[in-house]
Amino acid sequence: MEEDLFDLSVKQSLESQPLAYRMRPRTLDEYIGQEHIVGPGRLLRRAIQADQLSSVIFYGPPGTGKTTLARVIANTTKSHFSTINAVLAGVKEIRYEIDSAQDRLKHFGKRTILFVDEVHRWNKSQQDALLPWVENGTFILIGATTENPYFEVNAALVSRSRIFQLKSLTSEDLTRVAMQALKDPERGYGKLEVSFEEGALEHLVDVANGDARSLLNALELAVETGERKANKVFISKTAAEESIQRKVVLYDKEGDYHFDVISAFIKSIRGSDPDAALYWLCKMVVAGEDPKFIFRRMMISACEDIGMADPNAIVVVNADAQAFAQIGLPEGRFHLTHAALYLSTAPKSNSALCFFDIIDNIQKESTEVPNHLRDASRDQKGFGHGEGYLYPHAYRDHWVAQQYLPDTLQGRVFYKPGRIGYEAGIADAVERRREVQLEAGYGSATAENLTFSPGDRERSAWVTRAQGQASQMLEDMRKSLYDSVKIIRSDRVLVYNPGNGYLFWEAYRRTPEGYACAVVQSKQQYDYILKYCESLEDVQKFGLYMSLEEIPKDLEFEVTISSSPCSSPLEDHAILDSLTCSRSFAIAQVIPNLSSRLSDFIEDSSLKALLLEAESSIYQAPRLNWTVDDLIGFIKPRTEHRIQEYVTMRQATKADLARWLEKSYLPACPALEQRREDLVRALVGPALKWKTKVAFIWSV
Repeated sequence: MEEDLFDLSVKQSLESQPLAYRMRPRTLDEYIGQEHIVGPGRLLRRAIQADQLSSVIFYGPPGTGKTTLARVIANTTKSHFSTINAVLAGVKEIRYEIDSAQDRLKHFGKRTILFVDEVHRWNKSQQDALLPWVENGTFILIGATTENPYFEVNAALVSRSRIFQLKSLTSEDLTRVAMQALKDPERGYGKLEVSFEEGALEHLVDVANGDARSLLNALELAVETGERKANKVFISKTAAEESIQRKVVLYDKEGDYHFDVISAFIKSIRGSDPDAALYWLCKMVVAGEDPKFIFRRMMISACEDIGMADPNAIVVVNADAQAFAQIGLPEGRFHLTHAALYLSTAPKSNSALCFFDIIDNIQKESTEVPNHLRDASRDQKGFGHGEGYLYPHAYRDHWVAQQYLPDTLQGRVFYKPGRIGYEAGIADAVERRREVQLEAGYGSATAENLTFSPGDRERSAWVTRAQGQASQMLEDMRKSLYDSVKIIRSDRVLVYNPGNGYLFWEAYRRTPEGYACAVVQSKQQYDYILKYCESLEDVQKFGLYMSLEEIPKDLEFEVTISSSPCSSPLEDHAILDSLTCSRSFAIAQVIPNLSSRLSDFIEDSSLKALLLEAESSIYQAPRLNWTVDDLIGFIKPRTEHRIQEYVTMRQATKADLARWLEKSYLPACPALEQRREDLVRALVGPALKWKTKVAFIWSV
């Protein structure tokens, strides 16, 4: 029977098409791969088989079967199937498809499926043109894109479509694709006996890198150029290698995979894996990524992921980037490698992320600049801006404790130094200064108590806010106390009157396998310690009490440390008994009788006489009129002691002066009320050179 000329023409036309085009699956049974979306029982497979498809977008790398899946739908559905390519089509073509779809629906009741290949190539206005017609059901949209639709496709269009992500084919999938082509007698090479040298087909599959189109193109070239005898074709490994020169590096500089690879590179650096970091670096270089972009991301990582653990990281990366700019490729690859290796092997710290915590705090809270930190060049005379600021370079080690955060944020901790690399070397210093700063800024635990109203310490205490060298005094006192005792890591340590925590956290640091316990003197101190501990990593259990009586009776301590545990040893000797029964102890006690008094700062003889009259009464009270010998006399174990004088610069306020007068001086000398203004002029404002005598007593 003579072959139909039309069928012959179609057959010849088909044979002239590339193998990848000829072997495109026509049905779901021929479709290979993507089991997660078209496998038996899957939603998409059921929708295709029932011809009940809704708008969908297929997203995945090239060669994974997006267009092929659309053609399978075209061969399966009873709806009219139209195809346009977003690269070639514009609004005119869209309008034509819309009009045609409306006519089919109106006159024949037939739905239209519109397949748009490379849908991400359309701009926003072109995509918007589709939206109403997808909305009213004029046609069902099938979009195909290699870009992430959540970024590259109109959000309104995405919200009306189901997104199906296609993955690169596995080696098993590609092997099935190859065998399907080799066995198909009509579209493939089923009429030939194709054999492979061992490893040849595996090489084609491996080098295709998950891309079926790439595999079929290479297979076609290998078969067409292979050794042929009659209908037998032998493909050697050499021929296979020549058919597909190397792996096609899947990398679009503006696409999703571009961001995936750079993400893998940075995460490998963050994870301290130099092998993986170099692998992803090389993949970017081979794909032609801009080295400036790679260096830019490494500069970010140098501060985000390495940060203060190695501050030199940013210096190294910046030097490599500058060297690359002068040298260029190919030698510049050494500098890319050097920077990547340095970062991936450097110690890591992300403490710089505290920046975002602060931003969040700023957006939630309204704060003001403390007065002493304000600019004094304009409003110092009118508003006193800048008054009371302490110049750090004028003090030892170029540091002095003073308030820098706004009032409402005192005690907040943002920067949390890591324990690796350079940062480990500064962590202790940062924490210790922070503790002293909090203490100096909110009243010292060593402040003198000048009162003769026992039991009402909070109301009648003569409290002077420590400034200037107060921070040095606190640091020295802490060091002296802890140098006086031997603390073993497993010891149980009691700290009595730790202030706002500056004295307690040192005990906590020194007893990682032991137990640290603090007895505070006020609810404020209690709250500060709890607030500060929130900033510590891996906070272990510690004790915090408001009185000695709250401590469990069966809890014994090897070491006791206390700061001014008593107002007067004549009245508080029971506290001394409790604190000096441990294996070793150290006490720092302010001696009011030997410290400065207000009369020391007055030159006016008549005013000075009134102050001396008041002080003769104040300092004769039992709570203040005692000596170091009295203190030691109430301590039963054998001790040693020394007296240390500290000189600090203090600045009194009107509120301070009013408190001193009302609670101490006026009851002792009412005549001072007439000289209140003179006292204000003499004491409020100028820095007072205050002398404090402290007795250090420790067990031997």
